[in-house]
Amino acid sequence: MTEHPTSHEGRQPLAARPQERARPRQEAVAGLPDRPGGAALPGTEAPAAGLPAPPRGAGGPGAVAVAVSPQPPGGAGDGAARREGERLRFVGAATRRIARGIDLDEIVLGLCRATVPTFSDEILVHLRDPLPVGDERPAAPFVLRLRRSDRLRLTDPESGDAVLVPDPEPTLAAELCEVRPGGALAEVLRGVRPVFGDSAAARAALTELLGTGHPLPGGPRAILAPLRGRRRVIGAAVFLRRPERAGFDPNDLLVAAQLATHTALGIDKAVLYGREAYIADELQRTMLPDSLPQPTGVRLASRYLPAAETARVGGDWYDAIPLPGSRVALVVGDVMGHSMTSAAIMGQLRTTAQTLAGLDLPPQEVLHHLDEQAQRLGENRMATCMYAVYDPVSHRITVANAGHPPPILLHLGGRAEVLRVPSGAPIGVGGVDFEAVELDAPAGATLLLYTDGLVESRVRDVWTGIEQLRERLAATAQLTGPDHSPPLEALCDDVLDMLGPGDRDDDIALLAARFDGIAPSDVAYWFLEPEDAAPGRARRLARRALARWGLEELTDSVELLVSEVVTNAVRYAERPVTLRLLRTDVLRCEVGDDSPQLPRQRRARDTDEGGRGLFLVNRLARRWGATRLSGGKVVWFELATRA
Repeated sequence: MTEHPTSHEGRQPLAARPQERARPRQEAVAGLPDRPGGAALPGTEAPAAGLPAPPRGAGGPGAVAVAVSPQPPGGAGDGAARREGERLRFVGAATRRIARGIDLDEIVLGLCRATVPTFSDEILVHLRDPLPVGDERPAAPFVLRLRRSDRLRLTDPESGDAVLVPDPEPTLAAELCEVRPGGALAEVLRGVRPVFGDSAAARAALTELLGTGHPLPGGPRAILAPLRGRRRVIGAAVFLRRPERAGFDPNDLLVAAQLATHTALGIDKAVLYGREAYIADELQRTMLPDSLPQPTGVRLASRYLPAAETARVGGDWYDAIPLPGSRVALVVGDVMGHSMTSAAIMGQLRTTAQTLAGLDLPPQEVLHHLDEQAQRLGENRMATCMYAVYDPVSHRITVANAGHPPPILLHLGGRAEVLRVPSGAPIGVGGVDFEAVELDAPAGATLLLYTDGLVESRVRDVWTGIEQLRERLAATAQLTGPDHSPPLEALCDDVLDMLGPGDRDDDIALLAARFDGIAPSDVAYWFLEPEDAAPGRARRLARRALARWGLEELTDSVELLVSEVVTNAVRYAERPVTLRLLRTDVLRCEVGDDSPQLPRQRRARDTDEGGRGLFLVNRLARRWGATRLSGGKVVWFELATRA
């Protein structure tokens, strides 16, 4: 992976100013001695800053060897220039490593790994708990939590080499520290600049931060660097060196300041990115259904894949909406774009589609109203949509399309066909008529609705992808035999496997529906004239149907509930009332009339002669409801059947 320098490197904050270049310096370079006598170990010299030596010796995995090489002869000016160059190279490499982190843990880890052992023997990173996000007010009190600590210890391997290895013992620093207003730590953090730990104020601040159990090295072997983000101090980093190593020099404060600045700004960005990712995830999750319904006569499965893990929002959606008469609406759509705006528009269109489906409008009318809604949302609010209504009683499906890829129907025998549905114009174009077609939906067949991200990419056009998808479905069906349909969940996974490895170009929404249907022998349907004798006739018809199905134990409950619902329908109806019984895993009764007024459950008074019908339905039925249609309403209830 190519490393890109950060914007801060171009400023070269550690470069010596003109008056400093002319002044020779004798200090060691960030703990790198200029002569063997000042080395971390007698007779040795640390590796060049930012360029640690490879592991060797008996230190075990992860050991960092301390190279032994004499210092080349040269004047003090040459040594100072060399050390300054090494210091700049170290800062550049360290800041690049910190900048590579995306989340908070990666950034803190990058700081620790970049500084130990090259810059310090031990580092402790404390961050505010909780971390403030953006402009929000920090929580009180001001508490720092130890986020990470790395340290090394010296060993004497048999080979005679001096090796630095990770210390397996846990740090003795306090886990939590409350920054008291007016205390020594609060004053140091308010100053923002890194300070040596040998002054009285700094030692008091370090004792307050690390606790009394953590030993502090003497002399200038500790640096306390506040971590300040864009608006406030968000933590502190402590750099420590052992007594065997040369102490920090004033130039090391500049190094610590650079490391602290890059780390703090990176943490700020990581926290903001985490909040945005959380908002995006929540938005996308609320826009898509948490779970699919389980309507009578059809089984459903779905998948949603974002275009990338780092951009989880998009405009693709799917939905399954139960309709009156045991029908179900199947919807898949795709809003143009992959932004938060696309996701918001998707949510509005999905809500509109649910509302229109509740009115039981034909599919072409639903698309027409969605087109009008997209135009009201603004210019260039384009989307494609497939809207289908499945009737398990008639074993038929009605489909309307608005510029969406055509659905594929997988038959029970393994034959997969691309349904011929007029494509239409996308939603948002305006002034376009949509056309619906009615097709057979045989029992055992599977309908697959999808968005173009599944079949279109930079290496293939959409029709090539559709043909590959059709072949994949047919090949999958052959594995289960001609008499069995492939499991829906496994079928969805197998379809997504055709994408192969690599990045996706677009979001993918997938909705699969297995048509089980309702057999004609499990359906009883009648028309009743709106007259006083209708409730009695409804009771007799229901009793005969239950006897034919062997459900005599439900006769009393069904007669009572049917009588109450039909009586209410006859009271307001002007045209014949419909009565339908459906036997599946439950017994469902549906009563329809031409009155749009929905019944409302209320508590009847002792002196009222009526108003108790829906109360009985609510108490005896497993579920019940009422749905307004374009030409009236349907009141339904369900009773559990004893298997």
